[in-house]
Amino acid sequence: MKTLKRILLALLALILVAGTIGWFSLDKETRGLLKTFPTNRDLLFWNQAQRDAAFRALDRISLLAKWHTVQPSATPRPLPEGKPLKLDFDLDAYMAHQHSAAVLILQDGKLRLERYGLGFDASGRWTSFSVAKSFTSTLVGAALKDGLIKSMDDKVSDYLTDMKGSAYDDVTVRQLLTMTSGVKWNEDYGDPHSDVARFNNHVPEPGVDALVSYMRKLPRAAPPGERWNYSTGETNLVGVMLMAAIKKPLAQYLQEKIWQPAGMQQQATWLLSKTGKEISGCCLQAASRDFARMGQFILEGAMVQGQSIVPDGWLRAATTKRADIGDPGHGYGYQWWTYDDGSFAARGIFGQGIFIDPARQLVIATNADWPSASGAEFKAEREAFYQVVRKAVDSEAAGR
Repeated sequence: MKTLKRILLALLALILVAGTIGWFSLDKETRGLLKTFPTNRDLLFWNQAQRDAAFRALDRISLLAKWHTVQPSATPRPLPEGKPLKLDFDLDAYMAHQHSAAVLILQDGKLRLERYGLGFDASGRWTSFSVAKSFTSTLVGAALKDGLIKSMDDKVSDYLTDMKGSAYDDVTVRQLLTMTSGVKWNEDYGDPHSDVARFNNHVPEPGVDALVSYMRKLPRAAPPGERWNYSTGETNLVGVMLMAAIKKPLAQYLQEKIWQPAGMQQQATWLLSKTGKEISGCCLQAASRDFARMGQFILEGAMVQGQSIVPDGWLRAATTKRADIGDPGHGYGYQWWTYDDGSFAARGIFGQGIFIDPARQLVIATNADWPSASGAEFKAEREAFYQVVRKAVDSEAAGR
């Protein structure tokens, strides 16, 4: 009995030592995630501590999510330091209230401000949420340039035959990109019964993509092209359609068309749906500097070796108002939020964003964890910050 007890105690000691060594061998993001591990898979209803830990580590534990990897460029694009931008503004208070993880400002391709919070830093990856929509849109433009999508006026069902007979049968690629399909969709992040909360848990028919299975059951609310309605489901459908056209994973196409040619410095990951396809309306994990590089890449015309990866006129069409969203001075393009002054932005819930102002050669990249997914107060505060930055740039240019 004494011998057995000694063996059991020795085994317990070995387990504790192995566990301790294993714990400290994990990176800080993974340890943070494990400390606050969510009790369910629906991040819309996690508490803020769980989100703070998870938004920087969604690609660390395959039990939580699976992903495809996007490899960085062998020759990263430099972000040379520019003159520090003087802001007549309490940036510390702003970042604290926004619960900001990162704020970066580029002007003329130079890094004029770079600040981090929440224990996050330049070496980490933060999730994009719907900022990924603008990446997906740009990949559609690349597929058009490559001849893999023939026309913006093609029907979605030309590429996804399982959509034939659904409300999407007569919807065009253009209408899908501008979210003017007219198909009914509820994007209420606070409602557990909304489409955006339910579709990821949908059980499809055998042999049918889970998203296609869900989306083809939705009813029509308006004729195609007549009404704008924000729908993450439709961007995810764009991704499924795009993969059918290019015949490869989106992560691979992103790597080939944007990530490596644009000189991204760090590896990125793209989370997958239940059916193993990239969630094209969400969930690209990347360094904040690489989100800023994406803004600069778009600002410069998505050029690679002197040629744009998208057709002539694509970016102008994509980043100017194509749909009226009922907000004066603002609109929606091809998965980009537009401003009537020529600026445009990629936006994601909980405070993710890439703001681009061509007139000032300005890019502002932000990552955050707002207390709510889409709070009006926090949106307005971020818009006010953009104006403060633009005012500072204008004052500097005027010599004031």
